Amino acid sequence: QVQLAESGGGLVQAGGSLRLSCAASGRTFSSHTMAWFRQAPGKEREFVAAIRYNDNITQYADSVTGRFTISKDNAQNTVYLQINSLKPEDTAVYYCAARLLLRYGLEYAGRYDTWGQGTQVTVSS
Repeated sequence: QVQLAESGGGLVQAGGSLRLSCAASGRTFSSHTMAWFRQAPGKEREFVAAIRYNDNITQYADSVTGRFTISKDNAQNTVYLQINSLKPEDTAVYYCAARLLLRYGLEYAGRYDTWGQGTQVTVSS
């Protein structure tokens, strides 16, 4: 099982960009489907994006499609989330999640068994 550590969050103006990183420990990273979720104050955790381990197929929430891009570098044991055209409603704690050999139901938080500690993204208007 991997351990995850997110970085790259911060305060940015609306319209700006950020790249979040999630570094994983362990030797089985390439066999893990990876995802990003976010949780805004007073709201439930919601799916943002995922990338499947076996074919790198990506999936996005409707609210971020076209602005966010998830990518995975197995050589670096890292998954990234490039966030462009940030909006104030993107303000949240962003969490990285992992699940070994996950192929279906990538958008469901309950399918993941490993989580990072989160990184705060704050977008000012």
